[in-house]
Amino acid sequence: MKGFQNNNSGSAISSHRPRFISLVVVSILIMFAFVLGGYSGNLFPSANAASIMHASTSSTATSYPIKVFFSKYPVSVITDPSAVYPVARTSPTIAVGTFSIQLLIAGPTLSEHGAGYFTELNTILSGPSNCSAPLPVGGPDFKLTLNMKGPTPETGTATVKFCRSITSPGIGTDARVIAEVNATLKQLSNIKKVVILTEDGHCFGDESGKDLCLQ
Repeated sequence: MKGFQNNNSGSAISSHRPRFISLVVVSILIMFAFVLGGYSGNLFPSANAASIMHASTSSTATSYPIKVFFSKYPVSVITDPSAVYPVARTSPTIAVGTFSIQLLIAGPTLSEHGAGYFTELNTILSGPSNCSAPLPVGGPDFKLTLNMKGPTPETGTATVKFCRSITSPGIGTDARVIAEVNATLKQLSNIKKVVILTEDGHCFGDESGKDLCLQ
């Protein structure tokens, strides 16, 4: 009987030992995971912040130097309406042609205006844009199409079609606007010729009414 009891007690100890070892192993694993979690909490946010900073720097570092050509008083008014003068700008987009004309419409800065730079392009456009579809309102002031002469494909020709009504006071203004748009776009090596159209698709500044710019 005594031997039987000894055997039972030995079996009980043997049966409890694997369970105890398992508990110890689980506890160690939990502690290891907790410690690792503490370190990872310090490391991963820093890595994410670095990635965000790198992405932000990369997006803002990409820019393209361009020039916008304005008229300048008194030469462009009194002497030669085709005389234009460049000012330095930076485009955040590779669509530098469209962006440069947007800057031309926006006009010179206050300091540049004080130095005589001006454009009448930002005053002769009026009314809503007819390029707002499918939205009922809004829309751009113009559309720029490369390698097109109006509706006709032509390599090296850029077409600027205004989307708003144009009210020009005369041929002097027309000449200055044409010179500004031409010089601003022709600074780009892929543009050799510029066609400027009204919202109705007619040649801007064409007093003949024959749309000579499309011929």
